[in-house]
Amino acid sequence: MLASSAEAVADIADGSTLMLGGFGLCGIPENLIAALVSRGTKGLHTISNNMGVDGFGMGLMLEAAMIASHIGSYVGENKLLEKLVIAGKLQVTLIPQGTLAERIRAGGAGIPAFYTPAGFGTIVAEGKESREFDGKHYILERWLKADFSLIKAWKADRHGNLVYRKTARNFNPMMATAARITIAEVEEIVEPGELPPDSIMTPGIYVKRIVKGEKYEHRIERRTLRSA
Repeated sequence: MLASSAEAVADIADGSTLMLGGFGLCGIPENLIAALVSRGTKGLHTISNNMGVDGFGMGLMLEAAMIASHIGSYVGENKLLEKLVIAGKLQVTLIPQGTLAERIRAGGAGIPAFYTPAGFGTIVAEGKESREFDGKHYILERWLKADFSLIKAWKADRHGNLVYRKTARNFNPMMATAARITIAEVEEIVEPGELPPDSIMTPGIYVKRIVKGEKYEHRIERRTLRSA
C-alpha cells in the first residue's frame, strides 16, 4: 500500500503504454489520473474505452498534451479530442467495444490472437487476416497489453485483492490482468480476511500497488431531470 497517488505513478515514464479503466465517468481512476497530470508525463499511448469529458479524468490528460496515441471504442463526449483528431495532432484507433474488451482479456490470459466476426466487411477489417468458419467470416485480432494499468476499485485488502461496485466492474477487472504493473486506487482499504472471498473479483496476485484515493467527485456524465 502506498501513501499517495503521486507516489503510485512516480515511475511512469514518458512514452509508456497505459490502460485506464472505466466506462464514461464510472469507475475511472480519477486520483491516479490527476497525479499523473501533475507529474507532467508526456508521449503516452493510452488504451481506454473512452476519453471521458473535457476538464475531468482523461480529458485533463488531453489538455496537458500528454497523449501521443489512443486506442478506444467511443470518443463522443470529448470536444477537445475531436479537434485534435481533425487537426491531425492525435492518433486515434477505434475498435468495436466487444473486440476491445476481448483484446484486453486476451492480453491478460496470454492469448496472442483470436478470430471475431465483429467488423468483417468494414474498414475495421482492412489489413487483417480473415477466415471462414462454419460458413461465417471472421477477422484476426491481436491481444492488447500495457506497461501500466491504472484501475479503480471500491475496496481492497492489504494483499491487493479487489472488489468493484456495480457498474465500475466494467473494463477494470480485465485491465488488471493485462499490464506489467497494475496500480489500483480504491475508496477503502481493509485488513486481510475482511473481504468475503466470494466477492473478490481481482485477486491480489495481479495488483502491484494499491492506494486509497484522496477524493472522489462521483460526477454524472449526463444529468437528466424530469420536469415538475
